[in-house]
Amino acid sequence: MKTILYATVMISLMLAMSGCGGGGSSPPPVVVTQILSRAAFDGDIRLDPPNLFSIVQGNPPSVFAGIDPATGSEYRAFLAFSLTGTGGVPGSAIINSATLDIFIDSISIQPAAGSIPIRIELVAFPPQTLLASDFDRIIQPALAVTTITPPISRADVLRHVTVDVTSLMVEAQHRGLVYFQIRILEDDGFVFPGLIEIDDTTINRAPLLTVSYF
Repeated sequence: MKTILYATVMISLMLAMSGCGGGGSSPPPVVVTQILSRAAFDGDIRLDPPNLFSIVQGNPPSVFAGIDPATGSEYRAFLAFSLTGTGGVPGSAIINSATLDIFIDSISIQPAAGSIPIRIELVAFPPQTLLASDFDRIIQPALAVTTITPPISRADVLRHVTVDVTSLMVEAQHRGLVYFQIRILEDDGFVFPGLIEIDDTTINRAPLLTVSYF
């Protein structure tokens, strides 16, 4: 009798658990989209000491970020990816992951065996026209920040570098930004000056944002 009662209880528990587990619904599918940067908006700003700014924008073959070890000039690169329209990211989407792919055309660094720590900042200002004030991190503060790990070295020249920018994309989606706009610069702290050249328009080398979302 006890055996029959035990078996009955176990069957009841199994049925209850199976009823709670599925509900008959499957998780939403993951969508992956790839977005090239808007080359017409991409560019860089160079600061020559003490306070001279030079801006290059509009389909540049490459953009620069870092500090030129030969001249001391500092470059900050700007890339913009449209999140709206066909192939974009819906405003209601939940971000699963995001990566940025850049191709390194060249680097300049002293010492030659050193590496260049690169900081990537999410920013939000009209990307169509770069202004000298966009260089300034106080006037135009970052909304979110990540770094390229490991730092860029000569081993990365003529290679693709993939960066996890999920936290930046989550912030952009949270704010409802229509552009995933980033500022790229040499990271803070005591570092050796170094300059990287990022390909901007060559087919299969232009900056590419890959986003997966629900």
